[in-house]
Amino acid sequence: MPKALTLRSTLAALKRFYGKPASPVGRDPFRLILWEQVAYLVSDVQRRQAFRALQARVGLTPGAILGASAAELRAIARLGGPIAAPVRAARLRQSAELVLGRWDGDLRAALRLPVDQARKALAQFAMIGEPGADKILVFTRTARLLPLDSNGLRVLQRLGFTTEARDYRASYRRAQETLAPQLPRDFAGLIAAYYLLRQHGQELCRRSAPDCPRCPLRTQCPSATTRQRES
Repeated sequence: MPKALTLRSTLAALKRFYGKPASPVGRDPFRLILWEQVAYLVSDVQRRQAFRALQARVGLTPGAILGASAAELRAIARLGGPIAAPVRAARLRQSAELVLGRWDGDLRAALRLPVDQARKALAQFAMIGEPGADKILVFTRTARLLPLDSNGLRVLQRLGFTTEARDYRASYRRAQETLAPQLPRDFAGLIAAYYLLRQHGQELCRRSAPDCPRCPLRTQCPSATTRQRES
């Protein structure tokens, strides 16, 4: 009988299967917000292309964003996908205004607040929200949390680490509370956990038509066992 999964063994298996996980674009919180806002519903490759265009053609500081023309920001936002490109361009500018107006141009000041207050401050930015704020807190090595996108949360639910709640926000919070005792001790481990769980949810443990036969966790996954009985 296979041993029960732990978060540590799960992450180790995923790392063996997928290889070294990705890395964030940096540790500056404003840069991480721009990374989220410059693209929408595109691959990481396309997001990175749009982000690099923003860096090369405009810059990644609040002052540089505000100094760019609306047309330039719209053109760069379109590189990050056609959906709501003008809206995303406007959000880049709004984020820069918020950092300059509230944080005197340096969003790192928000990271010095107590964690709950820092989370609320980051969640005020468009397209960030609570999960995105947690991701920034981990990527900037500010708070020891388990950042999860919808893919990573789904993986953990299917593996039996946590259960669904009444809505996404409640499910996310439940996962955070349930898995807190098992979290990796170091920030590198937490960041790797985010990327590995996300990748697994995107490539194999998909929302529809999950590829259970190829999953490195299939012999220990209760959801895979259920699907095999149903097939």
